[in-house]
Amino acid sequence: MAHEHKHENTRDIVNRLSRAIGHLEAVRRMVEEDRDCSDVLIQLAAVRAAINRAGQALLQNHISYCVRDAMENGDEEAILKLNRAIEQFLK
Repeated sequence: MAHEHKHENTRDIVNRLSRAIGHLEAVRRMVEEDRDCSDVLIQLAAVRAAINRAGQALLQNHISYCVRDAMENGDEEAILKLNRAIEQFLK
């Protein structure tokens, strides 16, 4: 049973992802320009951290709104689906 849900911080998450995409493109240019590997690795770590923060923001929003709604409506499938998604995100 699927329920419509509204994410209140969609714009914030989109902005976070857009910044991470721009940052990753800059890292790609660094590689193309044969920049120092240590500098590239540091920037890759920063991109990975930005993506993780976007995922955390999405997860927090999802728990606050969607999971609460699923629990109120007895939607067990939504809870199982979230658990599977969290497992994939944490790999």
